[in-house]
Amino acid sequence: MPGKLWRGTGGCYNGDGPRQRAALPHVRMRTFGWLMSLALWGTVTQTINFDSAKPGSVPAGWTVTSNAGAAPLWEILKDPSAPSPPYVLAEISRYAAGDAAGDRCPLAILNKTNVKDGDLSVQVKPVAGKEDRAGGLVFRYRDAENYYLVRANALENSIVLYKVEDGKRTPLASRDAPAKSFGVRHPVPLNQWSVLKVQFRGPLFSVYFNHRRLFEVLDSTFSQPGKVGLWTKADGITYFDDFRIAGK
Repeated sequence: MPGKLWRGTGGCYNGDGPRQRAALPHVRMRTFGWLMSLALWGTVTQTINFDSAKPGSVPAGWTVTSNAGAAPLWEILKDPSAPSPPYVLAEISRYAAGDAAGDRCPLAILNKTNVKDGDLSVQVKPVAGKEDRAGGLVFRYRDAENYYLVRANALENSIVLYKVEDGKRTPLASRDAPAKSFGVRHPVPLNQWSVLKVQFRGPLFSVYFNHRRLFEVLDSTFSQPGKVGLWTKADGITYFDDFRIAGK
């Protein structure tokens, strides 16, 4: 059963011979799957596991930014527990004196991929944070102040989908939910890997956690293709792996 509806608060305003012949059915099946993916999406599914990146650096093809405060620190780290070891992408900065912690949202955006409709998922592991322990997926991204976001928070044990418009983060009501209800209460384990996923087709968004659909949202604020990426908040330390994009 889906989790309970959540009315939480919080602001961010601002994944030859016999041997060869035996392999042929497997090859045919893989080819068929690839063609189906191409027919459905117009592009081949891409999974980024960060294992070819240099430790201590931002992976090539990504831009890191924040809506407020000092520049965030994202880098490749070694994590033996990674779903596809050895490396992960981690947001490890802590907000500096003078930063408004609740307003600070570090982002890592994939530069050359624009998607209007598709599936987006990532393995996420919240590691630490006093004010926040969250990780999220960004889609239809225009800039640091305009995009959609679905995030899982291990401090609040909640999963919520938001729109960020002109810097203001607004929770979006679950489809067919009571007024002023949004997201769900759901366990988000600390220091463990979980799969966060969103499907987006036109104005309809479906949110999954560990392969289980939790809720749907309808919204048409951002209808054009946009970039995709990763998100954290405030002082949260969060690791990511197996970032998967399928879309067009």
